[in-house]
Amino acid sequence: MTSLSHLPPEIRRAIEITPAAGTRERIVDITTTGRRTGRPRRIEIFFYRAHGATYLCSGAGAGPTGWHANLRAHPAFTVHLKNGVRADLPAHATPVTDPAERAAVLSAIVDDLNQPHDPGTIRPTRLADWANSRLMRVDFD
Repeated sequence: MTSLSHLPPEIRRAIEITPAAGTRERIVDITTTGRRTGRPRRIEIFFYRAHGATYLCSGAGAGPTGWHANLRAHPAFTVHLKNGVRADLPAHATPVTDPAERAAVLSAIVDDLNQPHDPGTIRPTRLADWANSRLMRVDFD
């Protein structure tokens, strides 16, 4: 579990989403450092909460993603909160490679997305479709 206690309360609330959160509350921008160019790369992405920690995940499918490759090469990045609270938060990414941790986190993400209010864009979301997703744990500096 990654502590958010060092962050201001309004930022903690924006990050500590629950299954009741809608799509908009789950969207952030991230700025990574390009693995080949060294230039900043900013994209919009969903973030997830599972077991008290924050994650970035590529979702269903296992295709390569630039953000994941960039974070593997340069783990330091910035999370840009933009819905409700606006803040630029320095963070570090850690690939989630342990099979048991991956299974638990992906299961929690899929369960969250399958809530009746449907924060996801694809229903039903099946765990098997997410098994090879790119998954990073986010630690806020």
